[in-house]
Amino acid sequence: MNINNINWSQVRADFPLLTREVHGKPLVYLDSANTSQKPVAVIDVVDDFYRRHNANVSRAVHQLGAEATEQYEASRKSLSRFLNVRADELVLTSGTTFAINLVAYSWALPRLQVGDVILLSRMEHHANIVPWQLIAERTGATIRVAELLPDGSLDMDGLWAAMTPEVKLLGLTHVSNVLGTVNPVREICKEARKRGITTLIDGSQAAPHMQVDIASIGCDFYVATGHKLCGPTGTGLLWARRELLQSMPPFIGGGEMIKEVRFDGTVFNNPPHKFEAGTPNIAGFVGLGAAVNYLSDIGMDHIHAREAELLAHATESLSSFDGLRIYGTAPGKAAIISFLIDGTHAHDVATLLDLEGVAVRSGQHCAHPLLQSLGVGATCRASLAFYNTHEDVDAFVLALHKVRKLLA
Repeated sequence: MNINNINWSQVRADFPLLTREVHGKPLVYLDSANTSQKPVAVIDVVDDFYRRHNANVSRAVHQLGAEATEQYEASRKSLSRFLNVRADELVLTSGTTFAINLVAYSWALPRLQVGDVILLSRMEHHANIVPWQLIAERTGATIRVAELLPDGSLDMDGLWAAMTPEVKLLGLTHVSNVLGTVNPVREICKEARKRGITTLIDGSQAAPHMQVDIASIGCDFYVATGHKLCGPTGTGLLWARRELLQSMPPFIGGGEMIKEVRFDGTVFNNPPHKFEAGTPNIAGFVGLGAAVNYLSDIGMDHIHAREAELLAHATESLSSFDGLRIYGTAPGKAAIISFLIDGTHAHDVATLLDLEGVAVRSGQHCAHPLLQSLGVGATCRASLAFYNTHEDVDAFVLALHKVRKLLA
């Protein structure tokens, strides 16, 4: 199907929240990098689960338990198809933060020692910084930072130079949540593998907006968050190579992650269930399965092309806006625009935009080290999704002009 054959107005109509008003104005939702809106297909399947199938998974022989387990595991299979990985290599988590912490405590903590290095990029989200700081404190390892070029892209020469024999782990975002930079993760992981460096890729901002083929990326760990994928909050995933999952001890202990428990010892379940202790967010994952099926029906290539089209429109519309600076101009960037208007504060701009019905994010976007390097305390961030329209972009730009007059 050609992108021009997709009825994007009909797609937008799948998202009921986008029809509401805010402060008496039609909502223009430009905060999808924070959380995506949910289509009816997701809302309905979660509602149906609670109305007709609600039971715990894997612990009942009755009909409801069987239905709940079937739907839960079907979602795991949908995610595996969506990302081109084996279903038994997908650990279902509460989100990216939990997934990275799982790797930190289950893989890194038992392995790292004094003299080892964890390599991160300047553009990382706190979720891919703080866990490694905690592990470094406990193991004596150190953290090294790969820096950026002025356009917000990775300094590749600097990255290669930083990948010394002491580096045991490279943690890297696939797409920056502030700059929109799309990192060449396949090339980077290939080079890391040559050097014996384990790689973790944070796909939180990539999986919702482009075709992600983990098998072709060649990383060791890949994480993503469900609520940015048009799915419910409290859902996410960790993919890891099977041999790594088998070698890693459990991160959390409890029910479901065991085969046999005795007071003198426990036999743990096989991966991925070894890492899924306790009752999961069953309805949430049923919803996430519906979400990735919905995205797949549209086509991730079509979604990527649509968002690139919207980004081009927004970038061109803002190019003549005097006093507005965009942070992150790397070629091929994702549909994220972080910006400031001279003489104004990001929070003031976002607050006044909200009064015009335009929802953008303001602040440090859980990326303090990045903003410090940019020399700013906060930015506004407008993040587009495939369910946005050219009219949304125009309304955003018009509202910005009104805001600047108010703050002049």
